[in-house]
Amino acid sequence: MHLLNYFPELSSHPVNAQKLKGLILQLAVQGRLTADWRQANPKVEPASELLKRIAAEKAELIKAKKIKKEKPLPAIIAEEILYQLPEGWEWCRMVDICYKITDGFHNSPPKVKQGIPYILSTHVKSDNIDWDHCFYVEEKYHLELYNKSYPQKGEILLVNIGAGCGTPAIIDVDYEFSFKNSAILKQASCISSKYLFLFLLNIKSFILNDITQGGAQPYLSLKMIKNIIFPLPPLPEQKAIVTIVEQLFQEAEQLEALTAKRVTVQQKLAQAALHQMLHQDLAKGWQMVSQNFGELFKTKASVQQLRESILQLAVQGKLTTQWRQQNPDAESARELLKRIAAEKTELIKAKKIKKEKPLSAITAEEIPYGLPEGWEWCRFSEIVINRDGERIPVSREDRVKRQGKYDYYGASGVIDKIDDFLFDKDLLLIGEDGANLINRSTPIAFFARGKYWVNNHAHVIDATHFIILEYLRVFINSISLEAYVTGTAQPKLSQKKMNLIKTPLPPLPEQKAIVAQVDRLMVLCDVLEGSIGKREQTLEDWMASVLVEVGKG
Repeated sequence: MHLLNYFPELSSHPVNAQKLKGLILQLAVQGRLTADWRQANPKVEPASELLKRIAAEKAELIKAKKIKKEKPLPAIIAEEILYQLPEGWEWCRMVDICYKITDGFHNSPPKVKQGIPYILSTHVKSDNIDWDHCFYVEEKYHLELYNKSYPQKGEILLVNIGAGCGTPAIIDVDYEFSFKNSAILKQASCISSKYLFLFLLNIKSFILNDITQGGAQPYLSLKMIKNIIFPLPPLPEQKAIVTIVEQLFQEAEQLEALTAKRVTVQQKLAQAALHQMLHQDLAKGWQMVSQNFGELFKTKASVQQLRESILQLAVQGKLTTQWRQQNPDAESARELLKRIAAEKTELIKAKKIKKEKPLSAITAEEIPYGLPEGWEWCRFSEIVINRDGERIPVSREDRVKRQGKYDYYGASGVIDKIDDFLFDKDLLLIGEDGANLINRSTPIAFFARGKYWVNNHAHVIDATHFIILEYLRVFINSISLEAYVTGTAQPKLSQKKMNLIKTPLPPLPEQKAIVAQVDRLMVLCDVLEGSIGKREQTLEDWMASVLVEVGKG
């Protein structure tokens, strides 16, 4: 039985090869891919005998003074055991299956143009060691390290310092080299280096997230590595696991390539329908979308594209064509602008807001697209009241001392709680800085409600009519802000730049209709996304059962 036999079912969803490989590894080290192999090979030497043999070999090496005697580690307790092992397997610690676990240079040796190859953690990849881009050191520095670690072909390097902590690689060369920021695992002769590698690959994320220490600069001490618990199968079964995993990995890559073709077709159809909605015939495009939701939007990424298209249609007036036909006498945006200006003048007289410097009028060359009758282009600042001056940042240390019940907002939403509030009104917040201004992992514009505090990383926006804020939330989230953002390492949307944003303003009642339409369609997107999430979990569970079946065949 082959994984590709399940292609019609698996390829109906975009199966990520890395995710599928992760599932393969997980099942492999649990012995779930070799159940039939064990039935066919009941008399193999159990792992308990392997451990005795390794212990005897290490005792001889200690006697010969080739390795040092290790301090005994505590016995494995029930709380450490992650899952039940098949009969004939044993839980042990990493130190139990290795003759030696040591590390490389502690200090950086001088690099030279020619000499002994020298690799850092950045050269250690999950599928190989990048010898093509290695450095070089003089022999005298190399010998200091080599006499301690003498790395050999087939042994394992495990990154133990930096962001790549937990990344394993099998040494695939038989010449001498030096290394730094990695540990070397010199496994016993009855341990398959490929099986050990697959196990470490399976727990790579666990090592980085749950075992390492050091925060911004993670590190994995030799003691931590020695303590890692290891599911040890009989040696012949280790080799059988490697064979099965390598076959499944190859098929997973073929499956991904085949699936990609099918998904590409679906994406092109979805993009064509969305393009037709945005730029050609909205009715025909929407008909195609609404009649083929299940086929066109099978991924969260495609639903996100649908969300973006809905927002763009909304601020171009394409969702409210019928509304305008039914409401021809609505006050125009031009009149609304006059009314907002008059209301802001009264607030200035009452010293409730400050007078702003007038901005340049929008020229014909600046207008990106035509607007429906009754709409007007304006600058963002013309229709809002900026309340940034009322923000007060509070350091993390001070917030620890001032924990309370009120939300504390930053650039992308609530980031803490605090014991007091600055605002007691529903207002629109717009992120002022951070990578989210460009990559849009969360909405740029969002509401803060009730009583709350805002730091200096989010603009605070008020208006003379609340519906304007609701409409602006839709508008800001629909557009790219790159033309108004400064800085690359730390993107920033200053108040001055934000004030210049060209804003398509509909009549006030139409703004309300737009927001209602968008909210209704976003609920549909939420339902689609939820069904995709459930489908993905079901697919993952089903893939696990498929892999077990494949392992039998």
